[in-house]
Order: sequence, then structure tokens, then C-alpha cells
Amino acid sequence: MVKAQNDQNGPATPLWVRRPEVLHRVAYSAAALVFSGQIAAVVLRGSGWPTVLSVLLAGGGVALSWWRPWAGLVVTSAASFAVTAVGQDPLSVWMMAVLVLFSATLRGKQPLAGTVIVAAFFLGAFMTLGGFRGGAVVGAAALFSAIAGGATGGALHIHRAHWWILEERAESAIATREIEATRRVTEERLRIARDLHDVIGHQVAMLSLHLGVAEIGLPEGSESSRQALVSARSSARTVVIETQRILALLRREDDISDDEALRPIPALSGLEGLVASFESIGLDVQPSIEIPAVFVEPSIGVTVYRVVQEALTNAYRHGEGTATVDVRERDGTIRVTVENRVGSPRGSAPGSGLGLVGMRERVESSSGRLTIDSDGGRFRVRAEFSLLGAVVR
Repeated sequence: MVKAQNDQNGPATPLWVRRPEVLHRVAYSAAALVFSGQIAAVVLRGSGWPTVLSVLLAGGGVALSWWRPWAGLVVTSAASFAVTAVGQDPLSVWMMAVLVLFSATLRGKQPLAGTVIVAAFFLGAFMTLGGFRGGAVVGAAALFSAIAGGATGGALHIHRAHWWILEERAESAIATREIEATRRVTEERLRIARDLHDVIGHQVAMLSLHLGVAEIGLPEGSESSRQALVSARSSARTVVIETQRILALLRREDDISDDEALRPIPALSGLEGLVASFESIGLDVQPSIEIPAVFVEPSIGVTVYRVVQEALTNAYRHGEGTATVDVRERDGTIRVTVENRVGSPRGSAPGSGLGLVGMRERVESSSGRLTIDSDGGRFRVRAEFSLLGAVVR
């Protein structure tokens, strides 16, 4: 059984749900009070020993029911029959039987069986011996009080079990969401590592190529410079080999197609094709893309591409109408803005936000700044990056 916790966003767990023994103690305290009153009445009236034994039998049944609910219920109910048989009013003893029935059903005992046991002794005593003051009216009221006691205990037991089920489901949902968020973040970090590997591998390969050209262009007699270039090319080849091994390790358990594996590195030049791919599946996109004419750090180009991709995916799943994409460079900073109107979801649960978690991881890995807001029924994703990968101020 999980422990109950009060959730600030939901109703507090009632005391009787957290500590059901409180209700049991209240029921037994009431039964003890009735028993004490009945004993006092027997003593004051000077009743004979059969009456005293009948009342003591009822008290013993109440005590027994604390450990053996069924046996105690039978004994207490039989005591009402015994009290009636000696010519006394069994109403007080009957109240004790009802309280025991309530406690038993609250502990999960079958309400129908318990009510039948109590009612059988009551009807047997009433129909054969009588003894209730007030006749049939009081007798009927006593019978319905027994039914109410059993039904109330059973209902509270069911309600408590239902409360715990909802509590466990809520905790399970929170735990599942946290696990899913962690998994998505881990997957996005691996994807970032793969993209950066592709970028670095490409740059190192180009470096090796330029070193080879420089080696060929060296004049005669430059052996020391030639040897340095040979060593540099060797180191570059080692870097390429090692990064390829890392990539193979990262993609070992990936279920990707050959086309996906051979797809070129995402870059700013691929944004128009990315927009076209979303338009082909039915998303209305209004692009305004200005590719910077100056050099852009390749890893920044990859990140911009992925941000636009994730933002358009979110617009397709959760938005409606036209999605606007604005990518432009000003004063050495690339600014990306994707905006759409909020609508009904098309596939996943609305507002999951797990893709946005990965987007933030990627932007922060590129020293960028990400802003996500939603107001006036519109959802906006804004990202800013330095062209050279420096921290955006």
C-alpha cells in the first residue's frame, strides 16, 4: 500500500482514508459506551443473572470481533436474541451488533452476508419472542439500521479502495511522464551527439584534404614542414576513424533506414526542403527564410534546422491554420521564430511538451537562447544563436 500524500494541486486525503483505524475505534468506543450503559441499567434495575449473562455475552462478542469479525458478529447478534428471551428490551444490545457489523464491513467483510447474519437473529427474536418497545415500528427501524450499518461500512471500504487506486494511478502517471521525459531527453542528446559528430567529421575530413594540398605545394627542401603536414594529416585521419567508431556505437541500436543513414547533414540550406516536406503532409506554412551570406558555424546550422523541424512538428500535431517560419540574421545573430495558432491535437496528447524539452537541450548545447510562450491563442517558439557558436547575450 502506498503512503497517502497531500497534493497541493488536488484534494487532501481524508483522515479516515489515511487512518481507517480511527473509524474502527469510534465504532468500538460507541459500542463500549452502549455496553456500559446497559450494564449500569441492569444493576440499577436489579435484574437477574440471566439478563446479566446476556449483556455480558454481547460485550464479549464486541471484544471478540476486534480479532475475529465474523465470530464476534455472530456472538453479538445472538446476544440480542438471548436478551429478548429473558424478557428484556434488546435495543441497546442490537445497537452493539449494528456497530460491530459496521466495523466488519469497513474492514472488507461481505456486507450482504453480515447483514443477513444480524437480520436473521433479529427477525428470529422479534417474530418468536417479541420484546421491542414500540412494536413493529421500532422493530422495522432496528432492521433498517442494521442494513444501513452494513451498507455504510461496505460503501466506505469501497470508497477508500477507490481513493487509493486513483492515488496510485496519479503517482504512476507522474512517474511514467518523468521516465518518458528522461527518455526523450536522452534520445535528443544522442541525436545531438550524432549531428555534431557528422559536422566534426566533415570538418576534419576537409582539414585533411587541405593539409594534403598544402603538402603537395611545398617547395623542395622543406622536409621539416612536409613532415609536420604528414603528421597533421595522420592525426586528422585518426580523428575521422575514431569519430566513425563513436558514430557506429551511438547508432548500434537505432532502427533507421538506409535512406535516413545516408541523408546529408542538416543545415540552413535544407530549411526550404524541410518546409516543403511539412507542406506535403497538409501543414500550411508561410516561410520567410534568409540564409546568411557570411560563415555560419556548422553546428549552429544543424541546431537551427532541428529547432524549425521540432516547432513545425508541434504546429502540425497541436496547432491549426497557418504556421509562420521566420529565419534571419542580424548583427551576427541568427533569430528563429515559428508561430502557429493553438488548436486540437492530431495524434499525441496535447501539451505533453516532451519534444520541447529536447529542443531546449539542443539550443543550450549550442550556447543559444530559447523562448517558448503562448498567449492570445498563439504558440511561439523563438531561438537566437551566434553565427560562430558563442554565448548569446
